[in-house]
Amino acid sequence: MRRKARAPRMMPLRRTTPFRSAEEAWFWYVRCQKARDEGARMEADMARDARPCEPDDLYRAVKHLSANSSITRHHVRVLIDYGKDDRPPDPRCREEEHSCRLWNEALDRLSTVLKKKDIIE
Repeated sequence: MRRKARAPRMMPLRRTTPFRSAEEAWFWYVRCQKARDEGARMEADMARDARPCEPDDLYRAVKHLSANSSITRHHVRVLIDYGKDDRPPDPRCREEEHSCRLWNEALDRLSTVLKKKDIIE
């Protein structure tokens, strides 16, 4: 069966604003995904600040890190859970110490990928 050729998505013509950190990019991705799940349609020029990527680029980056065993399913679970809460784990809270370590490890590895793609500063 032949695959359909896909044209690349057009990025906005206005200047893009890179994220300051992998954490900021991750929370943006989770908010975009929540909006999608609620039925919103994402369009390139909807946001106040144009971003240098699509939300799916962050999903693919995390999926790639997981497939290469750079991060584990536990890292991904922490990213998802705290991303949905729209807050990082609190290292001062005893119950969140382990999650905080996983969160920081995952974002450190994600930041390496996102810097190479000029998605974060």
